[in-house]
Amino acid sequence: MSTKDSPERARAALDGPAPRVLVIQAPYYADVVGGMLRGARAVLDEIGARVDVADVAGAFELPAALRMALRRGNWDGFLLLGCVVRGETDHYTFICDAVCQGVMALSVETGAPLGFGLLTVDTIEQAIARSRDDRMNKGAEAAHAMVQQIALARRFAS
Repeated sequence: MSTKDSPERARAALDGPAPRVLVIQAPYYADVVGGMLRGARAVLDEIGARVDVADVAGAFELPAALRMALRRGNWDGFLLLGCVVRGETDHYTFICDAVCQGVMALSVETGAPLGFGLLTVDTIEQAIARSRDDRMNKGAEAAHAMVQQIALARRFAS
């Protein structure tokens, strides 16, 4: 689905107690990731979530930080935010593949409710377009996905 096709989302809702959420962000592109975090916080505020934020150096560190949090923390859901912009070398491909595979492996292994907001773009302009304070904000989209996963985990737990 392209950003232009992103649907209007209803207000976030979650039955039960307000969740505790950990946002792990890689603010290498601080303005972009900050915009995504603003979008995510708007969604999380709708459900009264208690939000903790942890920074990592870059996107590559997101899966390892998630693994640490899963082992040591007590959160109901996890939201990963970051941005990788294509450069002149293959580094982009290696980073994107490694991060996506690492996060997916942890997701499948643990069943933890995750929202995955990693922008993988060709230009910084594309990243800015996906982090604005509008309906196309990918941080908000990832937060909505995480809230749905928390709801599903609660449903399956009962």
